[in-house]
Amino acid sequence: MKTLSRRVGCFTDSVIRRMTRISDQYGAINLSQGFPDFDPPQALMDALAKVAYEGPHQYSVTYGAPNLRQALAEKFQRSSGLSVDPETQVLVTCGGTEAMMSTVMAVCDPGDRVLVFSPFYENYGADAILSGAEPIYVPLVPPDYRFDPELIEQGFRQGAKAIILCNPSNPCGKVFSRQELLLIGELAERYDAWVITDEVYEHMVYAPAVHTVMAGLPGMADRTLTCNSLSKTYSITGWRLGYLIGPESAVEAAKKVHDFLTVGAPSPLQEAAVTGLHFEEQYYCELNRIYREKRDYFLAGLDRLGLKHNVPQGTYFVMVDIGDFLALPRFQNMSDLAFCEWMTREIGVAAVPGSSFFREPVNNLIRLHFAREKGTLDEVFRRLGKLSAILKESEFLQLQQQAPKA
Repeated sequence: MKTLSRRVGCFTDSVIRRMTRISDQYGAINLSQGFPDFDPPQALMDALAKVAYEGPHQYSVTYGAPNLRQALAEKFQRSSGLSVDPETQVLVTCGGTEAMMSTVMAVCDPGDRVLVFSPFYENYGADAILSGAEPIYVPLVPPDYRFDPELIEQGFRQGAKAIILCNPSNPCGKVFSRQELLLIGELAERYDAWVITDEVYEHMVYAPAVHTVMAGLPGMADRTLTCNSLSKTYSITGWRLGYLIGPESAVEAAKKVHDFLTVGAPSPLQEAAVTGLHFEEQYYCELNRIYREKRDYFLAGLDRLGLKHNVPQGTYFVMVDIGDFLALPRFQNMSDLAFCEWMTREIGVAAVPGSSFFREPVNNLIRLHFAREKGTLDEVFRRLGKLSAILKESEFLQLQQQAPKA
C-alpha cells in the first residue's frame, strides 16, 4: 500500500465532533459541541423562507455576495472604528473554520512557525500543520489563564511569523484585556509578525470584562487578520457562514486559498444572513443579557452540585475540574477522554476532555457549554446529580473508615 501524508498523522479527528457522535449514540444531552437548542431570530428564518422561493440558488461571487460584504464591513466599522473596503478587505467563507484555515495557509509557508495559546480551539494546531507550519504553544495558566509575555517574545525570537489569538477564548472563556492586547501587539510589531484573531464570541462578554477588537488598536490594522463567524451571534451554526477582514494584500492571498478550497459559501444563506447584520444594537445587548443569565444559572447549578469550575469572562463554555473523581478508585488510571465517554454513557451528559485543548499534560478538566434552554439545563443538573452523588458517597465512606472503632 502507498503511504499516506505524514502531516495527517500529526493530529487526530476533532474530539469535539467525536463527542457529539458519542452523545447521539447514547441519547445524551450534548454539552460538548457548542450550538444552541433554540431557534435563530424570527427575522432570519423569515428571510430564509423568502429566499427559498425567490433565490438566489446558484453560485454567488466567490468572495462573498456584495451586499453581505458591505454589511460585514459596516458592522466591523461599528465595533472597531476602522473603515474597510468590502471589495478588497472582506472575504466570506464557509464558517469561521474555513476563514482561519484560509488565513493560516495564506500567511504561512512550510517551515514557518506560528504561536498558539494553550488551551486552544483544537483547529488551530491542525491549521498550522496542514499549512506546513510548526505551532509553538504559549500556556494560559489556570485558573485565571494569564500568560507570560516573555514566552511570547521567546517564540517571536524563534522566528514565529504569526500569533493566533482567540478572544474571547474557546475553551476557557478568557477575555483578553486591552493592556494584554496592546502588549501582544507591541511584540508583534517589534518582530514584524501577523496577529490572526478569532473573535467568534465577541458578543458574549460579561461585565466587567470588555471585548476589544485587536485590529482597532493603534498600529494594528495593517498586521491583524480578523476571523469571525455569524454562527454564534445569530444562532445559525449550521449555515456555515464565516468571514475574514484584514489588509488588502493578505485578504487577496486568502481569497486564492478560499477559491480553490470551497469556491464559495452557500448563496441562499448569504442572502438571508444580510437581514441579521442590519439588526439594531439592542439585539446584541439582549443576546449578551440572555447568555449572561444562562452563565450565572449554569454556574449556580454546578455550585449546588459541588462541582468545581472556572468563571468564564466570555463565550458559553465552562471548564469543570474532575480531579476529585479521577482520584477515586473506580476511576483510577482513567483519562479525561475515557471519563467523558463514561459520563456520556452513564450520566447522560456529553462533555469535551480538556486534554484536547491543552498542549500541556492536563487531564483533570472537561469543557461544558450552556447554550441551552432553561428546561434543558435543569435536566442537565438532574443528571449531573448522579455524578455529584458519587463524590458524596466517597466522602461518606472515607469518614466511616476514619471513624474510631468502638
